[in-house]
Amino acid sequence: MITKRPLLVLLAALTAIIIITFPRVGTTSQLSITENRTALSGGELATVFKKTQTAFAQPITNLDRDRRRVFNFGDHLFNTKWVEAPSSVATLDGLGPLFNRSSCAGCHIRDGRGRPPLPHEELMLSKLIRLSVPGEDDNGGPLPHPTYGGQLQEQGILGVKSEGKTLITWQEEPGKFADGTSFSLRRPSYEFTNLAYGALGEDALFSPRVAPAVFGLALLENIREADILQNADPGDRDRDGISGRPNYVWDVEQQSKSLGRFGWKANQPNLKQQIAGAFNGDLGLTTSLFPSASCSEEQTQCQKEKMLGEQPEVSDEFLDKVTTYVSLLAVPARRNLAGDQEQLGEKLFYEAQCIACHTPRQVTGNASVHEEFNNQVIHSYTDLLLHDMGEDLADNRPDFLANGQEWRTPPLWGIGLVKNVNKHTFFLHDGRARNLTEAILWHGGEAEAAKEFVLKLSQTERDALITFLNSL
Repeated sequence: MITKRPLLVLLAALTAIIIITFPRVGTTSQLSITENRTALSGGELATVFKKTQTAFAQPITNLDRDRRRVFNFGDHLFNTKWVEAPSSVATLDGLGPLFNRSSCAGCHIRDGRGRPPLPHEELMLSKLIRLSVPGEDDNGGPLPHPTYGGQLQEQGILGVKSEGKTLITWQEEPGKFADGTSFSLRRPSYEFTNLAYGALGEDALFSPRVAPAVFGLALLENIREADILQNADPGDRDRDGISGRPNYVWDVEQQSKSLGRFGWKANQPNLKQQIAGAFNGDLGLTTSLFPSASCSEEQTQCQKEKMLGEQPEVSDEFLDKVTTYVSLLAVPARRNLAGDQEQLGEKLFYEAQCIACHTPRQVTGNASVHEEFNNQVIHSYTDLLLHDMGEDLADNRPDFLANGQEWRTPPLWGIGLVKNVNKHTFFLHDGRARNLTEAILWHGGEAEAAKEFVLKLSQTERDALITFLNSL
């Protein structure tokens, strides 16, 4: 039986004096700041009060013995380093032949956020490059590169040449706030070197992606499609400059198009498929959803090695356990709700209309097998929709319905704890922003007005805005 802790109920009731409303279309828009101000970001039973290095790795409360056992085993699998086949442990072999990392935790360190490589690092440890060429595959998704597939694999097992390396260089671009304070943004440039299987070609499309944090995903999966679509405004009918539209992607199990929810361009329909896709693309492991290893005809040694070991290399049992583990990860609580700086920053966040995309409040449906995720009021700060973010952030690589300038709004819950958990403050889809201020200043397209609002703020107001974001 599920019980509600009195402390959580008390914290949920915390409010402040000021009440401000904004006329944005949708249920969330009519709520005041006060009504959205709560510590319970993940709802009453999926929020945890921890802000240390393990803040993103905590299970939801009230796990019974059976689910705790599955959670612990899934945690083990998430952190396991897979090895090439054949090995003495058949259930944990099959790595590669081409891959990016040997474990899920290799990219999602402590279930948290990845980053670009530092100057002294040769490999991209928690960042990867998606590849394609113009056109669509049979299901409407990106058309894989004919030689290198859908992802550049920078590692290979013994005897299989890795596909290549990514060299990132940075160019500083100076700017100023309205009060004269200087800032600098760094723009990345990419070069692909040591390509083992031929040139990429002039028509190659690529998209750099850092690994996102993985907590709270089961809550996002349980938001009703109709509620997500309620905030969509593809034609900008209300003329506020904010559109927002859904991505519809291929659901492998259902063999049909479904609403995309996960990934930087909302290109995965559910958590299980997101995880199976990561097993396949990042670790080179086959599953029942993705039974083929990524080896082109030119990669002859990869072709020879790919069928060694049992198939699929990740059993349905293991895939389900990892999915359950990720599902049961709780959301860190929001902190210091009553702080003057936090409340001023929150007010500015609303006034800048950041909430038009980073929707503060959602209500989950009742479709989850885990009762804790059903009918919960959550504060993820995302609408799960695609938005045009302008040319500066464009990857120019379509992904199902997402065009080359569109990105799914990322959740902001837990964003202030990235430094504690992952020991860095790199943000945006490619990690170019070195802090939250830079992340805001890269916004364009539908978020251009919000950026301009921030550029006009005083130093005190800018500090308050970042303090609020760090409290989430």
